[in-house]
Amino acid sequence: MARKAVITGGISGLGAACAERLAADGIEVITVDISEGADVVLDIADSAAVGRAADAIGPVDILINSAGIVGPNKPFWEVSDEDWKRTFAVNVDGTFNLCRAFAPDMVAKGWGRIINFASMAGKDGNPNMVAYSATKAAVIGLTKTMGKDLAKCGVLVNAIAPAVVATPMNSSTAPAVLEHITSLIPMGRVGRPEEVAELVAWLASDKCSFSTGAVYDISGGRATY
Repeated sequence: MARKAVITGGISGLGAACAERLAADGIEVITVDISEGADVVLDIADSAAVGRAADAIGPVDILINSAGIVGPNKPFWEVSDEDWKRTFAVNVDGTFNLCRAFAPDMVAKGWGRIINFASMAGKDGNPNMVAYSATKAAVIGLTKTMGKDLAKCGVLVNAIAPAVVATPMNSSTAPAVLEHITSLIPMGRVGRPEEVAELVAWLASDKCSFSTGAVYDISGGRATY
């Protein structure tokens, strides 16, 4: 019986690359996105809507939380309450909402894989991206706790922390910021979506069996810890 995966942000960028890669392994993929064209159109920041969507989708084996927004590109003292709260609502609340909705059925089955998208920004902090960096640090924290909570249930929860990758999301990143964070990569280039998807495919598989609550860097050498 084929496994079933939900991928948020699944119709563009890293989410789309993950959807294509998992489908190649014979996994049934359900894309969730705020944009038209997804299998399920959903604002992941709306916890009630997430609950209804999870009930309609039913149990899944794999959850990939790829959806996210960059948030404001400006010095932290210029960030508005609205921009701060919206970045957290999508990147942190959205990830939590999906995990909370789908994990219980994974526990009941005794097998599951949850992969959360963090970022190198959550470790190092990117200049003029205080909200984004803070949300990705929060995703790392919730992943570590969820991994411990589910460690004996057959459900593994891990995060990945990419450096800058060539995706549509980065089109909204200020050019100077993008240039700076690319300059931090020792390989001298941005990542490709398919490179990230390959790591996700392993984390979503039986081959990953003794790792949970971990953060996997995919950064071209940028990672310092």
